[in-house]
Amino acid sequence: MIADKKSVANLDTQRVFSLKEFFLQWEWVLVGLLVVVIIINSFISPYFLSFKTFLNTPMTFLDKSFIVFPMILVIILGQIDISVASTTALSAVIMAVSYNAGVPMALSMALCLLTGTVCGAINGLLLIKFKELSAVIVTLSTMIIYRGIAYIILGDQASGGFPEWFSFFGWSTVLGIPFITIIFVVSAVLFGILLHKTVLGRTIYGMGFNKTACTYSGIKVDKVIFIVFTLAGLMSAITAIFLTSRMGSTRPNVAMGYELEVITMVALGGVSTSGGIGRIGGPILAVFIIGFLSYGMGLANIQAPVVLVAIGLLLIFSVLLLKFRRKQF
Repeated sequence: MIADKKSVANLDTQRVFSLKEFFLQWEWVLVGLLVVVIIINSFISPYFLSFKTFLNTPMTFLDKSFIVFPMILVIILGQIDISVASTTALSAVIMAVSYNAGVPMALSMALCLLTGTVCGAINGLLLIKFKELSAVIVTLSTMIIYRGIAYIILGDQASGGFPEWFSFFGWSTVLGIPFITIIFVVSAVLFGILLHKTVLGRTIYGMGFNKTACTYSGIKVDKVIFIVFTLAGLMSAITAIFLTSRMGSTRPNVAMGYELEVITMVALGGVSTSGGIGRIGGPILAVFIIGFLSYGMGLANIQAPVVLVAIGLLLIFSVLLLKFRRKQF
């Protein structure tokens, strides 16, 4: 009799695969939405449906995807970082100015990465030191500060004149595949492993569900916050390298609005803005949905401010739809 009870207990803890549950996953909704965007774009331009378009178009929007990956961690953690675009701008300006001051390009790129990492680390330290301040207040403040420093350094001027080989990051291909796409795939795999297969990833989910419980369980929550925000700064600097390479120059106003697009991609991808819920696959699909949506609106000669309005509406719609869906299931 005892053995039977144990068997029942074991069966209850095993998750049985459900085909219905599988196809009701949010990622399938995103696949459908991506198909709709592609169909609409094909009507806007008869040249859209081609292998070359699907291979080359992502080169124009994948740079911001490198911020999406750490933003997934930040939001699952129950936090937010709206300084990422300003971090990208400041990192790009430091790289350009240092190169034009005579620093070798490779070292200037290293300074770019260092700048982004320091900016992210400052965000993390402020959140750890001043726990009474929310992440919105802290990163709103640093967003203004980082962008302001970029303007102080460069003013309204552009800075460029980079060596020819630097354009490789933004425009070149390896075996016919854009280099930025290869780095995107590698980053997706690494962040997927970090989030779903490591102790840090499980800790991030735990803190998102209940930070207080994690604190009293002996988890070093401050250390996790510092790591995640520092990582966000580093990836913002990587975005700066790819974006600057693609544009050929930089200004203090580059990446304006990136924080809105990135947060939209993460929220649309099914990551709960309340923390504790989300996977890597949804935001990856959302990168291509919003990327192709913006590309299609560009084909239709729709102005950039209208595109931002559309992205903002999509953010509200996705959050409301996800909340309604989770209540139903």
